[in-house]
Amino acid sequence: MDRMAFYTSPLLGLLSFFLLLSATATPTPTTSSSGGIRLGIIRKPTPYVPIFREAPAFRNGESCNDNRMHVTMTLDANYLRGTMAAVLSMLQHSMCPENVEFHFLCTRFEPDVEASIKSTFPYLKFKVYRFDSNRVRGKISKSIRQALDQPLNYARIYLADIIPADVKRVIYLDSDLVLVDDIAKLWEVDLEGKVLAAPEYCQANFTKYFSNLFWSDKSLAKTFDGRKPCYFNTGVMVVDVDKWRQGRYTQRVEEWMVVQKQKRLYLLGSLPPFLLVLAGNIKGVDHRWNQHGLGGDNIEGRCRSLHPGPISLLHWSGKGKPWLRLDSRKPCTVDYLWAPYDLYNPYQIGWNGLDSWD
Repeated sequence: MDRMAFYTSPLLGLLSFFLLLSATATPTPTTSSSGGIRLGIIRKPTPYVPIFREAPAFRNGESCNDNRMHVTMTLDANYLRGTMAAVLSMLQHSMCPENVEFHFLCTRFEPDVEASIKSTFPYLKFKVYRFDSNRVRGKISKSIRQALDQPLNYARIYLADIIPADVKRVIYLDSDLVLVDDIAKLWEVDLEGKVLAAPEYCQANFTKYFSNLFWSDKSLAKTFDGRKPCYFNTGVMVVDVDKWRQGRYTQRVEEWMVVQKQKRLYLLGSLPPFLLVLAGNIKGVDHRWNQHGLGGDNIEGRCRSLHPGPISLLHWSGKGKPWLRLDSRKPCTVDYLWAPYDLYNPYQIGWNGLDSWD
């Protein structure tokens, strides 16, 4: 596929500029049914759904069976641009893209978001499920970054309760990543009886994910007795959904969230309770499946370089998101690896995709 097709021509950009200049100061947003230029001023905090180019239909394999691969992601208008890029990257690099079925979790049904997915990927097999945010209200503790405190960030804990019972295994993926390899390779990982598989990072300082209070409390610190806990990132996981249900892992993670409300055990949102329950008891996967941290740290989001070694998945975990840095014209070098999968067309929303015209 010609990646240059992703970029809008300068003539279209110039045309949209003159059209916007001729518009009234506060025009009503309109969209032509034929997919023409959308005019209008979008002002915060009014939510809006970006317009995306239609993705090509990929049929990459010569012989594909009917075995479904189930991928679960959260769905939110603010991260929709990242979700679209992630989906495109999976389909493009899959030998059998027609076998990939998506399960999107959202806190509220947004018809415009679902319609956007259908128009961008007309052949995509997907379902949208509502995650009741009341399940975590009162359980969420303030973390070091506000985005980590959103109820949807905790939906991964409840995915086994939400998706259909006949789905036995899922790959959970964050929206700020792209794949550059066939997702079937990750799907086929042997969990060896474990409930979850993910890349482990045992060289990381595991103690820093919990407070001094946690480590100084003997009853809490012995949580990891009998285990060799290593950090793993919950943005890329293969989950045996049946074992998750049978082992009541949702309830076990929730129990730690309740303790966290009483004592400050950690500062990183939904990740630490996963570590408390599962660290040292998962199936390790090759690091190539989560080149994480490309979004920088959680405070400033500074640029980071790629880790050495082969890469199958690039993950912009951290504060910095590639679409925001590219739009601000202050991208990190790694953000150019995400750009070819960006289906967003700013000229169909407003000049440069700005939220207002002053």
